[in-house]
Amino acid sequence: MSRDWISDPLSLVQAVYAQNGSSPDWEKKVSDFFHEKLQDNQCGWVSVPSLNDVPAHYLKPGGLVHFRCMIQDMFDPEYYMGVYETVDRGTNCRALHLGKYRDVADCKPHQEVDLQSARIVTLERQTFYCVPVPGESAWVKEMYSSSRPATVCPSTSYIPTRQKRSLEEEDDNRTGCHSMQHTGDAQEKCKRLETDRQGGQQTAEASNCSQSLDLYFPLPGEKGLACLVKVYENWDSFKVNDVLEVYGVLSVEPALGAPYEDRDPMSSLLEPVDALEEQRAHSPPTSLVPRVHAIVIHKLSHTNPLIPSSVCQTAESKQCVSGFMSELSSVRGELLGFLTHALLGDGLAAEYLVLHLISTVYARRDVLPLGKFTLNLSGCPRNKDFIQHLYRILQQIVPASHYLPMTIENMNSGRFVPCKDYNTNRLVSGLLQLPAHTVLVVDETVLEQGQLDTAGVRNLTALGNLITWQKVDYDFSYHQMEFPCNINVLVTSEGRSLLPSDCQVHLKPQMRPPSLEQYSEALLSATLPSLLNRFRTYLSLLQLVDYSIPDEIFKVVEDDFVDMRKREPQSITAEDLHRLLVVARLLSLSIGQTSLSQETWLRAKELEIQRKSRLQEQKYLNGNEL
Repeated sequence: MSRDWISDPLSLVQAVYAQNGSSPDWEKKVSDFFHEKLQDNQCGWVSVPSLNDVPAHYLKPGGLVHFRCMIQDMFDPEYYMGVYETVDRGTNCRALHLGKYRDVADCKPHQEVDLQSARIVTLERQTFYCVPVPGESAWVKEMYSSSRPATVCPSTSYIPTRQKRSLEEEDDNRTGCHSMQHTGDAQEKCKRLETDRQGGQQTAEASNCSQSLDLYFPLPGEKGLACLVKVYENWDSFKVNDVLEVYGVLSVEPALGAPYEDRDPMSSLLEPVDALEEQRAHSPPTSLVPRVHAIVIHKLSHTNPLIPSSVCQTAESKQCVSGFMSELSSVRGELLGFLTHALLGDGLAAEYLVLHLISTVYARRDVLPLGKFTLNLSGCPRNKDFIQHLYRILQQIVPASHYLPMTIENMNSGRFVPCKDYNTNRLVSGLLQLPAHTVLVVDETVLEQGQLDTAGVRNLTALGNLITWQKVDYDFSYHQMEFPCNINVLVTSEGRSLLPSDCQVHLKPQMRPPSLEQYSEALLSATLPSLLNRFRTYLSLLQLVDYSIPDEIFKVVEDDFVDMRKREPQSITAEDLHRLLVVARLLSLSIGQTSLSQETWLRAKELEIQRKSRLQEQKYLNGNEL
């Protein structure tokens, strides 16, 4: 185990297999070793280069890399040679090799793979198509990036071809992994380990793909690297839209695209077009979509670098959480003041915005998502300036967000719902394919008169279903498949929104800055970075804390609701009780209480009275319902 575990993890894995291959727990030894190394405070995960920060062509192929990503699609399981046998052409000596974590056989120039060997072991692995976390805030990227080494030396594998040929020939003697790149011999091509379920090759043309290749990013304008992540165990525990942290072996073998380049034109005419399209879509060029063979993989409950990834699961993280919970009262007061300034002096709207930002779906009862709190902020000025000002502020305190201007053009031309492309057997991404806890700001103030076409109506319906049921029905042509989600939707509108919401708060600005852009910059520059970090920790942490209602308080709530119904039988409904309970829950968490108290219940009632009173006042002033 003394080898360099970052620069050459495959040699280490091969050595463990050679020593313990007959033992059934050799794979566990490998996993335990890498887990232990990654948790090392001195040279652990911070030493592993990240594909989120460093271009793949600066990294050494076959080295250990890190990738923070979201599962955009899952491919069918594929078979590969987990163990294969090579034969020395000169001496006829035979050797067993491990095929795990590889795309191409480790075979020296004087060796060949014996494809007829009875000692070949065929195994199965799963492939996830992963993209960078959609809508991830700039401060999150910067914090993750700054925690790792600032510089990475470029790999010699990506020196221009004429300069690197001699280097590759030298490297072949050590790894044998480049031999496929320089030969057209059919036997050499058989070294390729990966096959699909039908036994055909899944490769892609590398030429003329850089501009036309769809990387399936859900949000327009997103940048970064997509990867095919090969998973070797427990893949059933992951699902589409999960956010992952992957540590694995980087594979950028150009040979994975060679069969397309060398294909006989006549034979390609005889092959079904759909099959070719599927192969191209499932095996894009490694120069654009590298492969990462996962050794250690974690599902992330959040992407905030300021709090432990395993909140409330380890003693260290519990200590961190309990220490911060004791400071919540002061942080809440500072955050409330910050958001009050952002909302131009409206303290009541700031109260509800805090509750909205810490809300999360914590459970589901049949089809009803519990804990969601979609906020409709009405009374917003009918121009982009205020909403963009508010969005700039929110981007600085939440880990992931997206601004959606609800124009007729966007509604009619945008693809909100992911759909299945059966020609390529790919899930085509849509704007609503977002990870949990994303803040989606829907700007209804830009909506003008016009006609929604069929696609626009479908997109509007999808937004409504997202808000009401916290689900998105993906389009599989012949049927709809329901994907649950957990997205905080903030709808900003001039009057009452066209979209449903859990709570409407009418904005009452107390100031009119001449330039909202300058006002945003001044507000953010006046806020210390350490204070912004406290806000970021506060909002993410409270989405992960458990909550309960004591039996005695639940009895108080029931009696109180009965009294309210007696006093105002027409205006107090079951929906009002549900909203009150949600407000009380979020209010309790916002002040660091994990259970409801009578004082917090009374405070929640006061907030609701103020909110409703403002709505009635505005209704009276306008002469119609908001």
